Amino acid sequence: MLRSGDLNKLIDIQAQTKASDSMGGFTTTWTTLAANVAAAIWDATSNERNQANATTLIITHRVRIRYRSIFRSAWRLKFGNRYFSIVSVVNPGEKNEYLDLFCKEAA
Repeated sequence: MLRSGDLNKLIDIQAQTKASDSMGGFTTTWTTLAANVAAAIWDATSNERNQANATTLIITHRVRIRYRSIFRSAWRLKFGNRYFSIVSVVNPGEKNEYLDLFCKEAA
């Protein structure tokens, strides 16, 4: 069950884009797709960490947001001055109420 009070953090959702540089090449940058998205952020539980290790994925945090019809695991999340790579996107019960994003905090 999604309780709006749980979504007490604001994050930005970002996607990688390529911009041409002055040398005729491209530079990869991050562009904000959605700013100030309400979210809940939890440290990954030991169970989530064990499941991740079984499939060779490292998960440090679980982030919950309201459902979005389009979401890519290639995107990243920005929370203040912290960045999270998205490892997996789950739509619990396929109910289209919220998304659980299993993430790894970038160093």
